[in-house]
Amino acid sequence: MSTSPTGPEPVMPAAPLAALGPDESPYFNRELSWLQFNQRVLAEADNEAYPLLERLRFLSISGSNLDEFMMIRVAGLVGQVQRGLETPSIDGRSPSQQLAAIREQLVRLSQRQQAIWRKLRAALAAADIHVADEQRVSPAAHKWLKAFFLNEILPVITPQALDPAHPFPFVQNGGLGLLFTLRREATGEQLIEMVLIPSALPRFVRVPDAVTGGEGSGALYISIARLIQRYAAALFPGFAIQGDGLFRVLRDSDIEIEEEAEDLVRTFRSAIQRRRRGQVIQLELEEDFDPAAEALLREQLGINEAAVIKTDGMIGLDGLAEIVREDRPDLKFDAYTPRYPERIREHDGDAFSAIREKDIIIHHPYESFEVVVDFLRQAAADPDVVAIKQTLYRAGSQSAVINALIEAAEAGKSVTAVVELKARFDEEQNLKWASKLERAGVQVIYGFTDWKTHAKVAMVVRREGDSFRTYCHFGTGNYHPVTARIYTDLSFFTADPKLGRDAAKMFNFITGYVEPHALERLHIAPIDLRAEIYARIDAEIENARKGRPAAIWMKCNQITDEGVIDRLYAASNAGVPVELVVRGICCLRPGIAGLSENIRVKSIIGRFLEHSRIYAFANGHPMPSAHAAVFIASADMMTRNLDRRVETLIPILNRTVHDQVLQQVLLANMLDTEQSWWLHPDGHYSRVTLEPGAKPFNCHRYFMTNPSLSGRGGALEAGAVPKLSLRRGAVG
Repeated sequence: MSTSPTGPEPVMPAAPLAALGPDESPYFNRELSWLQFNQRVLAEADNEAYPLLERLRFLSISGSNLDEFMMIRVAGLVGQVQRGLETPSIDGRSPSQQLAAIREQLVRLSQRQQAIWRKLRAALAAADIHVADEQRVSPAAHKWLKAFFLNEILPVITPQALDPAHPFPFVQNGGLGLLFTLRREATGEQLIEMVLIPSALPRFVRVPDAVTGGEGSGALYISIARLIQRYAAALFPGFAIQGDGLFRVLRDSDIEIEEEAEDLVRTFRSAIQRRRRGQVIQLELEEDFDPAAEALLREQLGINEAAVIKTDGMIGLDGLAEIVREDRPDLKFDAYTPRYPERIREHDGDAFSAIREKDIIIHHPYESFEVVVDFLRQAAADPDVVAIKQTLYRAGSQSAVINALIEAAEAGKSVTAVVELKARFDEEQNLKWASKLERAGVQVIYGFTDWKTHAKVAMVVRREGDSFRTYCHFGTGNYHPVTARIYTDLSFFTADPKLGRDAAKMFNFITGYVEPHALERLHIAPIDLRAEIYARIDAEIENARKGRPAAIWMKCNQITDEGVIDRLYAASNAGVPVELVVRGICCLRPGIAGLSENIRVKSIIGRFLEHSRIYAFANGHPMPSAHAAVFIASADMMTRNLDRRVETLIPILNRTVHDQVLQQVLLANMLDTEQSWWLHPDGHYSRVTLEPGAKPFNCHRYFMTNPSLSGRGGALEAGAVPKLSLRRGAVG
């Protein structure tokens, strides 16, 4: 494989094929694979090629990721153990065996996080950003900090004695607290006091530049916890402070809804309240935490020693995101402004005219998500538009999409919004949007009780002449303006009547439980999406057996479904080369003799979060070619996506769009060398390396620096975009 002008493809390190032992599973454990993914995220925090504050961002993300993993995945396993369930994982481990393996890795992961934090903290200090550096607290800074504590912190914190006369306070999920060991100076009485840090407070306070000496003196951050410790004497007059320690609590945050729920909205409001009081899954303590205070916490929170993590560094690494916002452009990636698609500009901003002329694919974040918002705004303002239907999974806290739907309803159009209440950690926000939409006259549907609506579809019906035309937007990502700036996703616009009819059937399925029949183009989970993927893999197996070209290329976020994995193993055994770009969890084991020797798996972790799902099949022709069957989707290859969610798989039939998706977006991911990791047969990942003299290739940089790659197909034909090319050999 080679690219022009970027050089050779990444080559797997030469190694003999692995063979499965008699007791080895053909699958990787899902939870351990996720921990491997977070290790790759953490590795970017140690990547010296990145600007310093971007490395800090990756450290913060790794901390936030790990918190969610504990609150959802580990909490689920703990619940299974407590209920005596022994359902094995895909690799045959019991819940208790998985917990033991997870906790072993968690210790190493936590130690590595803290080691990287110490390294970054020193590098930040060298760059004049000082975090909790006592030596930087000058008399002027001390005076300002004390005044800040007395005026801004002291009024909102409440010390509580821990003794038989005072009930143990509730510690919320993610809550930080301090325990103080005190001695009353007048009597010598000993007692323990708890101070919970309100979630409304920031994690850090930044001392104003005017206080630290103005420009050139550097930024000084002090954590709120450290500030309380520093000035605790003002909180406890008459007491001598003998010790203090910081702790944090993580609770079970999954929401389970009973199938017979009579009122889904009321049920979710109640479930959100229960989640805040979920079972404690992890107690995080400072390394030198007082043993007696630790025993008290464990007893009162009802946890055992296995759920306690001690750290000699910072507790709650996700809080470092506040420091990432420091105004230091020299320590961040160069600012990037997404392009507005030229195809729309060529039609003077008329999205309907541009879509009527030809299907359009938009590649976010390189091209602006604003085009999706403008599509809906235009629909809201257009007197010929009669109806809009829209799915909403995650829309963010400030959503122009929501506002456009409200404008359309207020303009008298028929507007239907499918709001998914089960979008984890966005349930409360989605309830707020649903209420606001309903007040504006939007027909709000909550979908199925036991399935999530994860498809990303907008449908606009417009009167044109004596008939109606349907315009559709199908996406691989959410209608979320913030994540659309950092997630790589695809937006597909079309006026294809067959896709329009299929989209209408999908909405009728969600809103009225009318199961769609005779779909013409679209494949929908949980109806026939799995069957279509199986059929496409089987066709490649048949082509290989008949001596015709065969290949499978997939790009997704996770592969965990046993049925799909087994089908890919069958393809490998039939001689079909399988190339997988899987950002996160991958339960498939590549490079195993007699099982998966023709399968390669890579993961891309970089400036942007790879999120698009693309599935391509050679279809009897060398890859990549105009004859390949290419699909984009909202679904990953996970059992939940295929069987328990409403998802869409969209065939890409327009020649120009087909070439853009296959020969640019997907191929660039295959060719990336700078941000890619190979998955090895034993489950570990290693960075892609090149032979000496080979030219590296960064797919994110490629898309950032080539104009209008996906918005206007003519850029390819005109040579405005350097074409990627593939020699026959390593792939397909």
